[in-house]
Amino acid sequence: MATRPLASALLFSKTPRAPSSGSQRSPPSPLVRRLQTLTRALASSSSQAMASAPAPKKVLVPVANGTEPMEAVITIDVLRRAGADVSVASVEPGSATVAAAWGVKLAADALLADIADAEFDLISLPGGMPGSSTFRDCKLLENVVNKHVEKGKLYAAICAAPAMALGTWGLLNGLKATCYPSFMDKLPSEVHAVESRVQIDGKCVTSRGPGTAMEYSVVLVEQLYGKEKAEEVAGPMVMRPQHGVEFSMKELNSTSWNVGETPNILVPIANGSEEMEATMIIDILRRAKANVVVASLEDKLEVVASRKVKMVADVLLDDALKQQYDLILLPGGLGGAEAYSKSDKLMGLIKKQAEATKLYGAICASPAIALEPHGLLKGKKATSFPGLWSKLADQSECKNRVVVDGNLITSQGPGTSMEFSLAIVEKLFGRERAVELAKTMVFI
Repeated sequence: MATRPLASALLFSKTPRAPSSGSQRSPPSPLVRRLQTLTRALASSSSQAMASAPAPKKVLVPVANGTEPMEAVITIDVLRRAGADVSVASVEPGSATVAAAWGVKLAADALLADIADAEFDLISLPGGMPGSSTFRDCKLLENVVNKHVEKGKLYAAICAAPAMALGTWGLLNGLKATCYPSFMDKLPSEVHAVESRVQIDGKCVTSRGPGTAMEYSVVLVEQLYGKEKAEEVAGPMVMRPQHGVEFSMKELNSTSWNVGETPNILVPIANGSEEMEATMIIDILRRAKANVVVASLEDKLEVVASRKVKMVADVLLDDALKQQYDLILLPGGLGGAEAYSKSDKLMGLIKKQAEATKLYGAICASPAIALEPHGLLKGKKATSFPGLWSKLADQSECKNRVVVDGNLITSQGPGTSMEFSLAIVEKLFGRERAVELAKTMVFI
């Protein structure tokens, strides 16, 4: 049964009154009159607020088998931070779950066929292969995007998708556009190819690859909502002050991380984990040829991350605990970090890892919320999300974006995730491989 607001409940209750000889009703009491006036004022105020509140911008992000997960997840996450209503749609017939690149599994919100008639303010295509060629060959997606562009609305693509999809459909003709470096020669001759990290031309935005995905996403926020909103969203993500430059880490008590050519790495995820951080860690370390096991702390493989991206783990935590790991890494996200901290099994595993002087690390909220309360930062220098520095016992190295102290690595947030992951690659495999990966991703 629905519960009425207090004022309404009082108005609808029976007020005792003295019996009268005639049918004339007694005038309302001063209290009832005041409540009637208050109710009318609240109703008027609520109606005005509803009328003045702008509807959220609607965004379509299609995904397919082989889609580059970093590009998809970063775009979805950043746009949802801005308040956009983002629909993640699978173009795979009959399957909402897609096998993205690098073994990352994502569950879409809907099938494209089910929302093809919806109106959107922005359509953004992530890259990756064969995801981009699947987009190109999907007639339904082509029709949806063409109708959208004909209405003069904002459209965008990153990595291989500008050349493979938008270019093939003729939607870049006469425009300045960019794409992944090795696909530049696949842009049609009618396109003015440029090497910008992010290129805007009219209603079209294009970008180069995973390493430019966060910049690209913030530009999309600016195109939809304006510069002030873009700055508001970018600030808490701890983005790099200068894009494209070399990356570094602050290292103390240097020790070798030589654990072989195929290190076994555990990345736990839970409801509320930060999807950008988890995806970048998994994707980049698998690019480096590490064996990454993604384990769900929930009672099923699918978790709903902090910005409602649905990630699908490889195994449940109990199954993951049957293995030994060279390195355990905790993504951030407040809900995820709290879930890690409350998991006796996971924290017990990390404590054993630390006691054996084996490798472990965390980013964003997790150093402060998961590691610090369990004594896993004792005697260590670390950093975390800036808003949680006060929870660290030792804050002397907090301002560094990535801190390595012996067998521990920590970092600040979504905008430092790529540096965090590349620092891990550097410690495991050497600077040369880390730089090579950074260039491949167009991070530097």
